[in-house]
Amino acid sequence: MKRPVMPRVDWLEPAVMLATVVQWLVLATITGLVVGVGTSVFLRALFYLTDRTVHLPLWAYWLTLPAAGLINGLLMGPGYRRLGTPELKDSIFAAVHEQGGHMPWRTLWIKPVAALITLSSGGSAGKEGPCSHIGASLAAVVGQVFRLNADLRQRIVACGVSAGFASVFGTPIAGAIYGVEMLIIGRIRHDFLFPALIAGVTSFQVSQFMGIPYEYFFMHGVAAFSESLFLRIVLVGMLCGLVARIFVDMIYAVRNTCHHLQTRFKVWPPLMPVAGGLLIAALVMVIPTDYLGLSLPLMDRALSGETMPYLGFFWKTLLVAITLGSGFYGGIVTPQFVIGAVAGNAFAHLFGIAPTLGAAVGLVSVVAAASNTPLAAILMGVELFGGTVGTLYVAGAAIASYLIIGHRSVYPGQRLGYAKSSWIRVQAEIPVGQEKTHLSYSLLKLWGRIRSRGWRVWWQECRASWRDRHDA
Repeated sequence: MKRPVMPRVDWLEPAVMLATVVQWLVLATITGLVVGVGTSVFLRALFYLTDRTVHLPLWAYWLTLPAAGLINGLLMGPGYRRLGTPELKDSIFAAVHEQGGHMPWRTLWIKPVAALITLSSGGSAGKEGPCSHIGASLAAVVGQVFRLNADLRQRIVACGVSAGFASVFGTPIAGAIYGVEMLIIGRIRHDFLFPALIAGVTSFQVSQFMGIPYEYFFMHGVAAFSESLFLRIVLVGMLCGLVARIFVDMIYAVRNTCHHLQTRFKVWPPLMPVAGGLLIAALVMVIPTDYLGLSLPLMDRALSGETMPYLGFFWKTLLVAITLGSGFYGGIVTPQFVIGAVAGNAFAHLFGIAPTLGAAVGLVSVVAAASNTPLAAILMGVELFGGTVGTLYVAGAAIASYLIIGHRSVYPGQRLGYAKSSWIRVQAEIPVGQEKTHLSYSLLKLWGRIRSRGWRVWWQECRASWRDRHDA
């Protein structure tokens, strides 16, 4: 018997690995400190402004939303053209995949200011988008200060994204994984994980020190693991995958419609978010104001067990789609939290599940599906809700939801690493907004055989073949 060949002992390799660990302990810690301060300043400003506009009378939205839409349109259009760098895109995905970790620093403030205006005026969006943008931009600056090469700059930008997510949600582990997992569907850069984790934990600690409040929802009283309950929760996860698909498709539909109208009628681009603001103000006459802004109190009520309406997720989806699709700027993950919690709470009654557990499962499932980040979503469930048994339920629902949505994403720049099914072919490294999925050759061949022979003949042949194998 041939003995296995042992790898050659290279005494230099452990020294290099030790130097790598020390290198990222220093660089990622510095990045986390800088990003933690930046995101904390933004969150402080956000809380200050939203606390003073949360109880606006209905008529005031007819003024604040169009005005905020105009300012957003000016900032995101002419503002970027005047201050932006033509050769650099202000995108996290472009910075990591195309620009070697470079981001334009002169436009760093535009998206955070636009998000503050959006959320304080009543626009329905999230708070994590500007935080991840701040994280990536400040991390790119750190990379330039230390004159890092392109490979290290890519890693440090991913660190900044992870630090931004960890700081805004209070989930350092899930935030670190989210910032890495969101880059490519189906593939995680393991060389990004250690620096991302260090940056995420550091940023979270800085935000805690600066007094940023966080909220956790521990699930108490979850019974011992039950196969029946697990299957029912997976069904809830599948429904939440469909909800995530509606969310993603509606955002793209509104965005494409606005682009078509702008091109067809030659509308000045900043006027499109003005029209979006007027439409939201009109909808507020029939939709409760709970669905405006961050809608975090609505999520809290869903997680506490208060019964949610079946169409609650749709109202939030509609307002977010109009807000972001018309040209306002804001985050897109916080709405996933709210939509998932409301949908999971409402659907829980259909399967005999406690509404609190349904809301927790729905929250995690929609994040896993819409962002294509199942591992980060599961870890987020652990950090937000705790409990070993609850984590098993959350994991099953999150992965089922991730599969059900297919190859869609709230991030058009997100790359495809692998197909989610062996029956589907995709071209790797193509942005999900540009890639066309195709059925595999074996499935097309099977479908052709069924069409040519008919369902009944094909089914009889399958049964005969199965009996022959069984008798043999």
